[in-house]
Amino acid sequence: MTVTQRWGITIPLAGVPLMEHREWFVELEDLGFTDVWSAETNATDAFTPLVLAAVWAPSLRLGQAIVPVYTRGPALLAQSIATLADIAPGRAVLGIGSSSNVIVERWNGIPFEQPYQRVRDTVRFLRAALAGEKVTEDYETFSIKGFRLGVRLPEPPPILVAALREGMLRLAGREADGAIVNWLSADDVTTVAPIVGEGKEIAARIFVLPTEDRDMVRAIGRRMVAEYLNVPVYAAFHEWIGRGDALQPMWDAWKAGDRAGATEVIPDAVLDDLIVWGSPEQCAEGVRRYADNGVTTPAPMIIADPETARTTIRAIAKLKP
Repeated sequence: MTVTQRWGITIPLAGVPLMEHREWFVELEDLGFTDVWSAETNATDAFTPLVLAAVWAPSLRLGQAIVPVYTRGPALLAQSIATLADIAPGRAVLGIGSSSNVIVERWNGIPFEQPYQRVRDTVRFLRAALAGEKVTEDYETFSIKGFRLGVRLPEPPPILVAALREGMLRLAGREADGAIVNWLSADDVTTVAPIVGEGKEIAARIFVLPTEDRDMVRAIGRRMVAEYLNVPVYAAFHEWIGRGDALQPMWDAWKAGDRAGATEVIPDAVLDDLIVWGSPEQCAEGVRRYADNGVTTPAPMIIADPETARTTIRAIAKLKP
C-alpha cells in the first residue's frame, strides 16, 4: 500500500500569538501544505491550536506530535481526539507517545513506568473506544471499567505512535497507523522507516534554523541538543543509531554537573546532522531530503522570527511536489 506524501508545518509558530495565526493557516493552505502539527511540552497544549486551525483552515489535517499517554487518562485522551475529529471530520489524526521522564515525572508528578507497555495499552484501548465499543478491560498498565465514548464518529481517526528505537518502531507499525520521529538526521530515516514497515505513515518533526551564521547555529543548536539528548530516552536512541562516541563527552560532562561544559563539547557534525540550517532555500532542500529518504509527512519546526519563518515556509512550498 502506498502512503500519500503529505507536507506539514509545526504550530504554533514562534513569536506569533495564537490568535494571530489565522492568516498563517490560510497561507499554508494556499501554498499547498496539507497538515499542521502541534506539540505539548511546556507551552500550549496539543489540541487548542488545532481547534483554531480546524475553523480557520478547512482543508488542513490536524495532528499532534505528541500527546503523552500519561498526562491524560485513557478516557480523557479518547474524548480529546474525538472532539477534534467531530469539529473537523476526516482531518484529525492522533499522535501519542510515552514522552519522557522530564515531562511526565518532573513536570507532571506522574511515575514514568513501563513506557512501552503504556503506549501499547493506550493504542489498544483507543482502537476500541474510538470505534464506539464499550470498554471493560484489564490492560497491563491500567484498567477500564465500562467506558463508552459519547461522541459517535463515522470513522475513527488514524493513530500514530512516537517512536525512537526498534521496540516502539515495531509497535507503531504493528498496532498503529504509523510512527512519529524526531531528533534524527535525514540519513537516519533510512534506518528507522523500514522498521515501521511498508504502507505506514512516517511523520517527522524536523528542527529548522534558517540562518547562515554558524555561531548562531552553535549557540541555539547546542542548547537544544543538550536539553533533549541528555534525556534518557533520547540518549539511548542516539547511542543505538550510532552517535554514542560523538555525544559521550557531552553526556559525561552533563552527569558531572558541568552544564556549560556539556554544551561546549557538542560537535558541529552533530548539529549538522540534527538541525537543518542555512538560507531559506538551503533549509527547504534539507527538509526535502527527509521526504526523499522515507518521511511521508515532514512537519518542520521553524526556529526564527516571523518574517524569516514566512520566507522559509514559502521556500519549502516551492520544493515540494
